[in-house]
Amino acid sequence: MSDYPTPPFPAQQQPMPGQTSEMNPLPDHGEQSYRGSGRLEGKVAIITGGDSGIGRAVAIAYAREGADIVVAYLNEEADALETQRLVEEAGRKAVLVAGDIASSAHCRSIVDTAVREFGKFDILVNNAAHQASFDGIEEISDEEWELTFKVNIHAMFYLTKAAVPHMPSGSAIINTASVNADSPNPSLLAYATTKGAIQNFTAGLAQLLAEKGIRANAVAPGPIWTPLIPSTMPAETVQNFGKQVPMKRPGQPAELATAYVMLADPLSSYVSGATVAVTGGRPFL
Repeated sequence: MSDYPTPPFPAQQQPMPGQTSEMNPLPDHGEQSYRGSGRLEGKVAIITGGDSGIGRAVAIAYAREGADIVVAYLNEEADALETQRLVEEAGRKAVLVAGDIASSAHCRSIVDTAVREFGKFDILVNNAAHQASFDGIEEISDEEWELTFKVNIHAMFYLTKAAVPHMPSGSAIINTASVNADSPNPSLLAYATTKGAIQNFTAGLAQLLAEKGIRANAVAPGPIWTPLIPSTMPAETVQNFGKQVPMKRPGQPAELATAYVMLADPLSSYVSGATVAVTGGRPFL
């Protein structure tokens, strides 16, 4: 779409992890545009970071395609309740689970909640992430490095390990990677490193789970307009966010939803070990 907002944007910053309602312009999650066609009828999905940004867009799309949703989020209650409202508006059930996925016990509790509420689930979307910007490696504390890996990589392992025994043949695991896996931004060193690891994790996982009939794929977004941006980047970077890609603007969360739907769709039964790049024209090799 050519009418999505283009930079420069108003200078803005928020405390982590950010709130959707405080963003200017507001992101588009497909609230008005996404139309479902029953591609995920009867399915159940766990979406981490499902309260806002890409996660909310995926929750809306999945619900309108017929799926019930477990929305895992950190502590952004207002955003989570809005996602729940949108899922229920589509006639599906949304169960909210708050907590820190850096904890292996909490990851297991998310899976336990899905099983308790729905008896099974078919889709795991590992989407939640932590990032922070630094100008030099000496500025990155040991604790910051470890936190980034705990949230972005360790949690993905914990959730997947807990989920697989409950996922029937035909299920799908979808991991959110990044263009940073291929072309790392030096100011996001820790984040970019984890995204490279997600690429390898996904490729190996696809091979490991093939005999179980479970597919594993990744989506690699470019610059996407979510609360992560004003809460983790300098105001001057936010003002021109997305200007560096050929489309000269950031993507909206709504523009990724179809990739996640395609990878979850049972009709994509031969797609595993793939990465779908959604980058606004920036090459992903």
